[in-house]
Amino acid sequence: MFLYLACMKRTFVLFIILFGIQQAYTQPVALKEVLKPNRDKLYRNIIRNAINANLLMPLTDSTEENWEEAFRAMEVTRYRSPWADNKVVYAFDNMQYRSTDFQRAVLEFGYSIHPKYYYRQVRSLLTQTADAKIFSMCAEYIMQTDQAGIMKDSLLTWLQQRLDADNKNPFLLQLKYRLEESGKPLRVPPVQALLQKNYLPGHVLLISFQRRNRNYPGLVMVRDASGNFLKDENGNYFSLTQLARSMNNLPGYLTNGNTPEGIFRMWGFDHSKSTFIGPSTNIQLTMPFEKTPAFFYNNASISDTSWPIEAYKRLLPDSFKNYFPAYQSFYAGKAGRTEIIAHGTTIDPSWYRGQQYYPISPTQGCLCTKEIWSSTTGMLEDSDQERLAAAVSKAGGPNGYAIVINIDDKEAPVVIDDILPFLLLARLQ
Repeated sequence: MFLYLACMKRTFVLFIILFGIQQAYTQPVALKEVLKPNRDKLYRNIIRNAINANLLMPLTDSTEENWEEAFRAMEVTRYRSPWADNKVVYAFDNMQYRSTDFQRAVLEFGYSIHPKYYYRQVRSLLTQTADAKIFSMCAEYIMQTDQAGIMKDSLLTWLQQRLDADNKNPFLLQLKYRLEESGKPLRVPPVQALLQKNYLPGHVLLISFQRRNRNYPGLVMVRDASGNFLKDENGNYFSLTQLARSMNNLPGYLTNGNTPEGIFRMWGFDHSKSTFIGPSTNIQLTMPFEKTPAFFYNNASISDTSWPIEAYKRLLPDSFKNYFPAYQSFYAGKAGRTEIIAHGTTIDPSWYRGQQYYPISPTQGCLCTKEIWSSTTGMLEDSDQERLAAAVSKAGGPNGYAIVINIDDKEAPVVIDDILPFLLLARLQ
């Protein structure tokens, strides 16, 4: 069974092909799934069974799931063909008459693979849907099109009408911020506030520095419970490239979107049974609302199961308390996002050749590091994920917090030279 998962814990099946049964792994291990003949076979089976066979079915209430499966398969492989593109046109033309699940699958796929072509159909759906998530997805799609400039004011007007009726809706609140800030330079509080020795004392921190444009990989660093950032044997700060981009590149408050900014609870290691994630040690994370407040704040004395935003706010440095993006993980959790972890990858990197993040694999919202598996022996040749897990262990173990922050608008991968000035300022303050 072939499982395409957002993270290790996700249980739904996207499509079924003949590729062997998932099993737990231990290191070291040779994976038959990464061997070139098996990767080639997997790709052919995805095209034949998950895409073509599903799209051959007439679109009805009973076959919506088959079409959704095909969209997800095309999204993960970035597959295009004239025949499949015609089916996509048909899906967009008919999505306003279909279920919200189908609409979400079409919009997610369209945002990823066809970001500019379906303005008319998406605008029509936006003006008719009563669903806040679908409305938000439509608005996000429109803001990628050539009509973004002339539609922004209308979108804000329609959005405010919805907020008047539902002023605490997490989808609408996040969308409001994104529309208001669209086209403006990113204005981040002093990043060094997150790097100070006395910030969240006694907790191990995993900090992932990202660009606003998640097509460019970010950088992850590890701080021990005493407030010291780890260094390597040469005295240089330990850092690794880490991707926070999802396959669809939707913003982090939406299901399957990019890794949200903000704070996550880090609470253990695990090993995935997913073929696409692989056996390397992953780091378990959780967002607000995903578990109890007592768990998230690591405080057994908390009996209240409600989630006042003030408690989350206390985790932030003073300069970040009024910075709305720092609350994205809070609102994403409130909106229902779950199962975001930090993991490696066994996905065939050739699917993403030519992308800025190649050879790292995009996910369905997790933090992903580079791993290179031999296509001839099946053995793991290079693993930043195992290096990251070892660093977290050295820092005191996976019991603390992970922080994801977009540092600026620069169109380039984050490198250590981007972070060194912040580290220097943090030491001086």
